[in-house]
Amino acid sequence: MTQPASRSPADHSTLWCEYAWLPDGVAESVRIEIDGDRITSVEADLPRAGTILNGLTMPGAANGHSHAFHRALRGRTHGEQGTFWTWRERMYDIAERLDPDSYYRLARAVYAEMVLAGYTGVGEFHYLHHAPGGHRYDDPNAMSTALVRAAADAGLRLTLLDTCYLTGGFGTELDERQLRFGDGDAHAWAERVEAFVPETGHVRVGAAVHSVRAVPADQLPMVAEWADGRPLHVHLSEQRAENAQCLARHGRTPTTLLAEAGVLGEHTVAVHATHLTGDDIGQLGRSGTRSCLCPTTERDLGDGIGPARGLSDAGSRLCLGSDSHAVIDPFEEARALELDERLAGERRGRFGVDELMAAATDHGAIGWPEAGRIVEGAAADLVSVDLGSVRTAGTAPDGALFAATSADVRDVLVAGRWVVRDRAHQLIRHPESALAREIGELWQ
Repeated sequence: MTQPASRSPADHSTLWCEYAWLPDGVAESVRIEIDGDRITSVEADLPRAGTILNGLTMPGAANGHSHAFHRALRGRTHGEQGTFWTWRERMYDIAERLDPDSYYRLARAVYAEMVLAGYTGVGEFHYLHHAPGGHRYDDPNAMSTALVRAAADAGLRLTLLDTCYLTGGFGTELDERQLRFGDGDAHAWAERVEAFVPETGHVRVGAAVHSVRAVPADQLPMVAEWADGRPLHVHLSEQRAENAQCLARHGRTPTTLLAEAGVLGEHTVAVHATHLTGDDIGQLGRSGTRSCLCPTTERDLGDGIGPARGLSDAGSRLCLGSDSHAVIDPFEEARALELDERLAGERRGRFGVDELMAAATDHGAIGWPEAGRIVEGAAADLVSVDLGSVRTAGTAPDGALFAATSADVRDVLVAGRWVVRDRAHQLIRHPESALAREIGELWQ
């Protein structure tokens, strides 16, 4: 059931924050003035006024990489051992059972979970385009429309990354289950995406190359050309097998193949970027391509630990995503960036907390550069974190990234509107019940 959220100007035109994470670090007694969906002023060391937010107020987190329907696999594949490739078979099974109506209901609940966790924007890497067998719906973008409706109802900013997915592997046709992902060729993909014009302010449309195994080399330039200036994401070197197959087919790494096709650049995000050569890392850095790590998914699938510090040092800006939603928790993703580096390099202090916060709140990676900072003129997307829970009590405010979890998020403001208050979603009642119902029906 959808209800209108509280939007009285008296509720949030002036906020007073006990602590707030500003661009220069955490400040005390911060007053934030908001007009509509924008922050109009930010001042520290001021007396209380307006709505009081105790604890830590931080910019809304950005979920740089999401497959909403993968949420249905959480906690249901752990007994099978296997590999990424065997996990993928179960994912295909779930994909077969979704239609626009059921996908809307599932995604709506998943997006509500994201907002409750402290995300205010998401990049949805969307390739579930058509009906089973590849048959077109009457509206060829019906599944895209379902996701846009779901995000609107959940109060979440959405970047729909419409994904080009043409082959089942290098030189391999799509199999029966993959047919609903494909459009035939990149030209037909571009025509379909071009026809999708959502009439709402909470969504922006970008593009994605599923991977170099799913988009032939001669089709890559068409996707890059269509995306010109828009966010362009690509799964890159998530699996060693993909690298080996690409080398066998093309005599070059996936990164080099993408570079030669014009895919890399300042609007491009390489997702995972786990198994890279030194030259790959250099190419990503020199081109200004971002790298989106998804630590909770990468460890859930046994993918490996990517070279995060090396990528950052080379000039590739880091962002984060929850991908398959084995966990939806921006704090967990942020600290995993540091903790996984400690495991891989056997050293502590690989990233400063300012770097972790920048990665967690990089909305520019999904095409919302106005969001992700608490400064004058920025989008009014804020998250209030409890510093007095059993997890955070006694922690320094900037230590919240290492101590807090999504359960410590108390309030969430998106585009100047309270979407979460006192840990309760204001637009959707009992999203946990909706998740249980929709996922249960899929597994039946």
